[in-house]
Amino acid sequence: MKLENIPFSVGDWSKLSPIGVRGETGKAVSRELDQGEVRIRIVEYSPDYRSGDWCGKGHIALVIEGELTVELEDGSKYHLKEDMSMQVGDNVVRHKVSSRNGARVVIFD
Repeated sequence: MKLENIPFSVGDWSKLSPIGVRGETGKAVSRELDQGEVRIRIVEYSPDYRSGDWCGKGHIALVIEGELTVELEDGSKYHLKEDMSMQVGDNVVRHKVSSRNGARVVIFD
């Protein structure tokens, strides 16, 4: 991720429209701020959320509330609690997320 050509700005997340996405189960609601080639998101995963699709995009994701499970296509799983993060580059490994009790996550991609 290169943070080039981004002028100084202040984001008011309370004024960004929420975007809801249904998973295989549950729902994810995000607020997004695009800054050049970088997208910043605050995502709230509902309890019993499970994404429906595998993702190959690179992310840096920091759990700020709750817990999130990241499953890799090879079957391995990583359980992230508050103050834990995951990092993966574009097209490195496909992954999907789930949350048993819900989570709030900041994602850079």
